[in-house]
Amino acid sequence: MKKLAKQLLENKSKTVPILSFPATQLLGVSITDLISSPEIQATAMQTIASRCSVGASLNMMDLSVEAECFGAPIRFSEDDIPTVEKPILSESKDAEKLPLPTIGSGRTSIYIEGIRLAKRRITSIPVLCGTIGPYSLAGRLMDMATLMYECYDSPDETHALLEKTTAFIISYILALKSAGADGVIMAEPVAGLLSPTLAEEFSTPYVKKIIDAVSDENFLFVYHNCGGTVPSMADQIASLGADIYHFGNAISLKDILPKMPSDSIVMGNLDPLLFKEGTAEDINLGLQKIYDECSGFPNFMLSTGCDVPATAKWENIDAYFKKINELYA
Repeated sequence: MKKLAKQLLENKSKTVPILSFPATQLLGVSITDLISSPEIQATAMQTIASRCSVGASLNMMDLSVEAECFGAPIRFSEDDIPTVEKPILSESKDAEKLPLPTIGSGRTSIYIEGIRLAKRRITSIPVLCGTIGPYSLAGRLMDMATLMYECYDSPDETHALLEKTTAFIISYILALKSAGADGVIMAEPVAGLLSPTLAEEFSTPYVKKIIDAVSDENFLFVYHNCGGTVPSMADQIASLGADIYHFGNAISLKDILPKMPSDSIVMGNLDPLLFKEGTAEDINLGLQKIYDECSGFPNFMLSTGCDVPATAKWENIDAYFKKINELYA
């Protein structure tokens, strides 16, 4: 286990939730402001690191950045996370004409500089960047249902598309790493919609390629998958060699933990919607249930199941940290 991972595991009360966009409430800025300014991003990361008992600082989990670089139109909103407006590929073979974006194009330059600034300011805990996974990126460039059909009808062309998304993600992570990131959390949620057989062909090998290309002893790789088919994919996920596996609330962690490597951390998986729609008591009960079921595993750490909504109630976020501190006291 890498040194940074051991440090996280030795202090489990310093949780690592996927918490970034609610910082807009603390700073009095819009989401558009946040995703458009490296200075605001670094300030947001620093603010959360100062206010909350976190074991690592995460930048914005904006999964539209990479698709935008490929030319996908993005829908922006003052109070919601950017989303891809419509796909740009109607079938896999169209990817042949798709140029590989340069690093620094689109908003990648903003996020790279945001990490650079954050790393200068946040020195007591690791700073993690965020990216999308290769199959999930393909699912934003093409309609997700169409992409799944293409896996059956045009496998060679689909592999060519995935080679292209993988190459870009590797370059992007390496640029974020050069800017000072201590690790990356890569979200591959669309792979959670695939059957184990399709995932083994069209997601797992490409994720593994990325991990092998960017990892070293001083760089953490966090694999996030919030799909419901994770238990049936457990063996192939375990073979990826990630330092940390982060799972969503669509599954029961107590079922997946025995199947994960004992020398990797497993994090999750409180329903993130509770932060927006629930109460502090809901947060407490949810955390207690997961803790009771999973705390017997030495490599388990409590976390959120996915990204905490931008409009989450801060009293619920505060309750989350208070309850975790009590559980691990």
